[in-house]
Amino acid sequence: DRTFSFPAVGTFPGASGTVHLKNSWFDTLTGRIGYSFTPAWLWYFQGGAAWAKNTADVNINGFQVGSADRTRTGWTVGGGIEWMFAPHWSAFLEGNYMDFGSTDRNLVTPIGTVCQFGCGFSTKATATTVLVGVNYRFNWGKAPY
Repeated sequence: DRTFSFPAVGTFPGASGTVHLKNSWFDTLTGRIGYSFTPAWLWYFQGGAAWAKNTADVNINGFQVGSADRTRTGWTVGGGIEWMFAPHWSAFLEGNYMDFGSTDRNLVTPIGTVCQFGCGFSTKATATTVLVGVNYRFNWGKAPY
């Protein structure tokens, strides 16, 4: 969540407002390529597509005057390391960067409000994640080693 303040222009001089930005969810679809330096360690890089649901709420002098939401499509790149610490078990540490580009919006509100002729704003959405996890591989249908 992020909140930004701005001086509102239009019908009411001296009015001020805020834009509250929220990312409700994100999802990725990636391909991975890596190299195993030893049988237990895997270093990898990945990249692919990313999606996010963004919402922007605009308030002028404490009153909500509009809202805009959108599912954005972008790209992601990242990498990580995975360690097999026991048969069928591994742990990983992974970092990812996502970029969803910029969007220009023009919010128009009813007559008599600050944005009756339009209040424009632009947003650029990016995200950085760090994941830590543990995997268990079932190996169904394979002979035990």
